[in-house]
Amino acid sequence: MQQEFSFVSLLIITGLAVTVPILSSQFKRFNIPIIVGEIIAGIIVGKSGFNIIESSVPLEFLTLFGFTYLMFLSGLEVDFTTITTAGSRSAKKENILKNPIALGVTIFIVTLAIAFAVALGLKQMGLISEPFMIALILSTTSLGIVVPVLKERGIMSSQFGQTLLLSALVADFGTLVLITVNVTILSAGLTVDVLLVLLLLVIFVVAARAGKMVSRVPVVGRLMQELSSATAQIEVRIAFALMVAFIVLSEWLGAELILGAFLAGALISLLSKKEGSDLHLKLDAIGFGFFIPIFFIMVGVQFDLPKLLSSREGLLLVPLLLAAAYVIKFVASLLFRLSFGWRETFAAGGLLSARLSLIIAAAAIALQLGAIDESINSAIILVAIVTCTASPLIFNRIYPPKALAKRHGVIIIGLSEPATLLAERLMHAGETVTVFGRNEERAAQLQARGLSVTLGDRTDRAALEAVGAGKARAVLAISSYDDVNVEVAKMATLAFGVPDVIALIRDAKVAADLIALSLGVRVIRPQLATVLALEGA
Repeated sequence: MQQEFSFVSLLIITGLAVTVPILSSQFKRFNIPIIVGEIIAGIIVGKSGFNIIESSVPLEFLTLFGFTYLMFLSGLEVDFTTITTAGSRSAKKENILKNPIALGVTIFIVTLAIAFAVALGLKQMGLISEPFMIALILSTTSLGIVVPVLKERGIMSSQFGQTLLLSALVADFGTLVLITVNVTILSAGLTVDVLLVLLLLVIFVVAARAGKMVSRVPVVGRLMQELSSATAQIEVRIAFALMVAFIVLSEWLGAELILGAFLAGALISLLSKKEGSDLHLKLDAIGFGFFIPIFFIMVGVQFDLPKLLSSREGLLLVPLLLAAAYVIKFVASLLFRLSFGWRETFAAGGLLSARLSLIIAAAAIALQLGAIDESINSAIILVAIVTCTASPLIFNRIYPPKALAKRHGVIIIGLSEPATLLAERLMHAGETVTVFGRNEERAAQLQARGLSVTLGDRTDRAALEAVGAGKARAVLAISSYDDVNVEVAKMATLAFGVPDVIALIRDAKVAADLIALSLGVRVIRPQLATVLALEGA
């Protein structure tokens, strides 16, 4: 038994996992996402290429675990602060669709309607027999594609990134639930077993409440701190235990395993501190360093092109399904225009058109139930391969990375002694520093020390532009007034697009409100920093 598994296939896969990012970095002009490179590499060494990967039970497990772990990290990336804040801001009727959740749900409903109309058309052509199942298949989106692309582009925490993530989540979650209901009805009729999926959500809510209560117990906090390093790594162990627990619960309740994995990640995101969290970094490293590349490479390995080419019906369906896959998502994604520009709107349509494992899993279920035949299943698999390869490329082409190379210089708002010391240290490090404030006497003292000082209204947009906010690479709002620092931080990010904005905020509520805006501002609380330093000592 010990000799059945050969590590040669795993060696080839891990070797490709190392090679693909290196090659991708050498061809930056093409904006090829790493995940696309991994799928293409899998096709080359898989069934449609050299066929040198030997299938085995352990390798299949690593592939399945890689996908469930990717769904776990997708849940981990959901920013509940952004969701709740967006919800409160959209309380007014005219702003309801600016809430990421409301927008995602609306897009999903529109997607379902268009997909069902397309499926009815395919049935009229005699190409399919079960339109509702095909409509659900066409309504899917791949979180497994959306999350790595957003992470690779560094826009996961932005309002656009979170809205895209939540739209993909709603599509995947909605289709998961509806496919489960449809399969149950087709196989066993309408029974109470369908309602068991809701029990998983109830368990999630109960676990979230219990987790918050436990986290407030002082003994638990001290124990977690003591066991979070060296060989214990208790936080990582708890995260994995929760993920497996929710997967087992999903299995018992008849739900999809990836739904349980996602909820486990969302639970940890809800209970843990996301900003600068070592736990999040460790879990990311484990996933994107090993398990997830195996999954993407194996997607390419398992695609069987010769089998598809032998089916005339499958070949006829491929262009129709492919066109439908993009038209459905692009039309539904026009709702993004309510909150974003045209570039973001079309980019969202391109990325949300990606389909991968969920569409393949749904097709396999439909095939097993007799709702589709082998040729339709093969066509759906090819659509998944094409969309998950082309959609990230479309997104990167429409929504190119922002050029930051021309930005230079640091602007410091405030004339306090800490601001002065910081300016001097940055100047010694070779930075071009401009200090901006209102106190003429203090400004004269700083100029005597060799600093470049500008006087003016710190909250005036024209004044900030005059000191170079439009070209600065960083703005540090560290004056003695929280309201001034908040206004400067907002203008620096929204009006001037400064990539690095840091705000010194003393009031806890003001700091929380600024963080909740999800502008990407790094908030520093001096009291908290002092407490953490004392606690560490």
